[in-house]
Amino acid sequence: MLLKARHRNMDVRTCFFILLSLSSLMVFTCAEPVKFVNCGSAAGEVNIVDISPCPQQPCQLHKGQSYSVNVTFKSEVESKTSKAVVHGIVAGVPIPFPIPIEDGCKSGIQCPIQKEKNYHYLNSLPVKAEYPAIKLVVEWELKDDCSNDLFCIKFPVEIVN
Repeated sequence: MLLKARHRNMDVRTCFFILLSLSSLMVFTCAEPVKFVNCGSAAGEVNIVDISPCPQQPCQLHKGQSYSVNVTFKSEVESKTSKAVVHGIVAGVPIPFPIPIEDGCKSGIQCPIQKEKNYHYLNSLPVKAEYPAIKLVVEWELKDDCSNDLFCIKFPVEIVN
C-alpha cells in the first residue's frame, strides 16, 4: 500500500513538472522579438522590439484587445521630452493610429533623456472593434525635443476578428 502511494505521488509530481516545463516553453515561444525595420532612428538606436502577446509573425491583432509594445533603444541625444506618433500604413498611405499615452516620459522612460543611455519604452496598442480586418504595417516613432526620431520602427501586423 505504501509503495502504491509513493508511486501515485511520483506520478503527480512528474505530471506537474512536465506541465510546468511545457508552460515555460510556451512563455519563451511567445516572447520572441518582433522583426522590424528601422525607418529613420536619427537620434537613437533600436536594440529590440517586443509585442505581447504575439506568438507568430506577422502579429495577429484581435479586434477589441490591447497589446503591449516594448522598445529597447539607446538615445544618441539629450531631450527633456518625448512624444510617440503611430501610423498604420495601408496601401502606402499613413493613417494616424491613436494610442492611450503619447508622452514617452509617461511610458517607462524617465525624463530628461540622457545621451548614450539605454531605455525601455512601454506602451499599449489598442485595437478597436470597429477597425477592419486587414494586413498593414505599423510605423511607430518616438520624437525628441527637436522632433527628431529617437526611434522609428515599422513592423507588419494583421488585424483579425
